[in-house]
Order: sequence, then structure tokens, then C-alpha cells
Amino acid sequence: MADLLPRLERLAQASLPLWPLPENARARLINVAENTTWLVEAPGFRAVLRIHRAGYHSMRGIEQELEWSQALAAAGTVVTPAPIAGHNGCLVQQGAAQGLPAPRHMVLFDFAPGAQPDESSDLTGPFQRLGAIAAAMHLQTRRWRPAQPLERLIWDDAAVFGPNATWGNWRDAPNVTPAIVRILEQAEATVRRRLQAFGKGPERYGLIHADMRLANLLIEGDITRLIDFDDCGLGWHLYDFAAGISFIEDHPQIPALRAAWLRGYRQVRAIPAQDEAEIDTFVMLRRMALLAWIGSHSDAPEPQQMAPDFAARTALLAQCYLASHG
Repeated sequence: MADLLPRLERLAQASLPLWPLPENARARLINVAENTTWLVEAPGFRAVLRIHRAGYHSMRGIEQELEWSQALAAAGTVVTPAPIAGHNGCLVQQGAAQGLPAPRHMVLFDFAPGAQPDESSDLTGPFQRLGAIAAAMHLQTRRWRPAQPLERLIWDDAAVFGPNATWGNWRDAPNVTPAIVRILEQAEATVRRRLQAFGKGPERYGLIHADMRLANLLIEGDITRLIDFDDCGLGWHLYDFAAGISFIEDHPQIPALRAAWLRGYRQVRAIPAQDEAEIDTFVMLRRMALLAWIGSHSDAPEPQQMAPDFAARTALLAQCYLASHG
């Protein structure tokens, strides 16, 4: 990553003329995760540039992400920043830089005001709003149809546990000891069995955001902006709650946040009791996906910070899950 970031910075600066920006605009790195995110600034102007990870999405898949997020915004379902078209009229641009083996896809977005929620504060209000937003999105996806077959990720048990898992094998993550493997293999088997019984009926499964976590929320007063639809794809609706508590699944606030999310969701759309009873299964599915993500993204700062105890804490969550669902 240390060698890659200077090359991506050259790409970011050299690509700015692709969009109608002030001549003196410059890009500054603000986040490294699946993609790199850059704040583009000039006097009186701000925008956000996303340079996509190589090979993660096709250009058509990124276009479909933008189509869906803007359809949601146009319907008033979510508040989310709009993408900015380049001089050629396209929302997805390509650029190359010396040292990068292939061109990268890039998208420029309007700057969105607001602050990310802090997990140390009371999050029940934001999570109730988040539940209502998720329900409205799930209703909209029952009606919305892309112009072409979807080229988006799939967030099911095969995508987490299969031989071609999207983020790799959770067993390859740091500090996954033989004892942890034994516990998590039991959890995996239970999750897969229960999800097979749960099924993929349209009332439970469809197009989802798949990453509605605190880092992707911007709150300004009573307005909650949802950003970063990069992981949107097909999955169970309740996976959106599990994604909402990513990395904090064992936080003391979680029972209250779950209740708040469900209250907000049920203000817009019903959740049968038998579906609610399966929420812990989706939390376990997501947590094990994140364990694999930490293992396959060990060059990024966030996974490095979480790596030391993430596997052990995941095993503790799995033991609690097996005690009630095993």
C-alpha cells in the first residue's frame, strides 16, 4: 500500500481535468478501504473522488450502482450525494498512471455535509432513522429494475463461505488459531443451515446497500445522508442491519440499536416475528465476512488496527450465537 498510494495520488491529480472543475482544484487523500477516497478542493468548491479498487467491479456494475442510488434519491427514499458527469457526459471515468498495471475506474461526487456518528454517543435515534431508510429502500427495490441484468456483488452464504468467497477465506485472517477455527466452523455450519431454511423469497431477499455502517452515514441535524453504495448488490434485507453494526457487534449498545432499527423499519414495512428471530444469523454471517475482509485487506490501515483481537472476539460472538441458535 505504501508504494501504491503515491501512484494513486498521481492518478487523482492527473485525472481532475476529466471533470468540469476549477483550474486550481487539488485532490487530498481522506480514506483508504476497498477504494481510495479523495477530497477535491478549490476556493469555494469541494467534491469527493472515488478511485476504485482494481477488478472489484465492472464499469457497467458501477453505472448500475449510480443508477440505483440516484433512483432512490429521486424518489425521496434516501438523501445521498449525486455523481458528477465528466466532460464526456459519463459518470464513470477511467484513468491511468505510471506504475499502475491497468486503468482505474473513478467517480466524482458532490460533497455531502454532516458528521459520522460516534459509537461512544447515543445512537438509538440515528439507528431508528436508519431502519426506516432501509425499509423504504427494500420496498423500492421490489419495483425498480435496471436496464440490463445486474453486474453487482451477491451477499449470500456462498459469497462469504464458498470456494470463491468475495473477501477470501476467513481462516486466512490474522490470529485465527486452531481453537478459533473449531468454533467458527460450527458457526459457519449453523449459519448455512439456517439460511438455507430461511430461503431467498422476494419478501426477504433483493437489492440491498450492504454497507449501512456508521462510517457511511453523515448526520446533519435531522438529516441522515447515506453514502458509499459501492458494495450494493443482492442479499437478504436483514443483512443491512448486520452491516449497520459492522465491527461493533459486541458493543453494549447493540441490543438497544437493534430495537431502534426494528422500530424504524416497522414504521415503513412489516417484519414478521420469524424473520426478526433470524437477525443474529445475519450478524454472524457479516462478522465472519469482515474477518475474511481483514485477512484479505491487510495492507490497509483499518484492517491493520483491528487485526490483533478481531478473530478472538469473533469466536466469542460465535459461542454466544451457537448457545442460542446452534
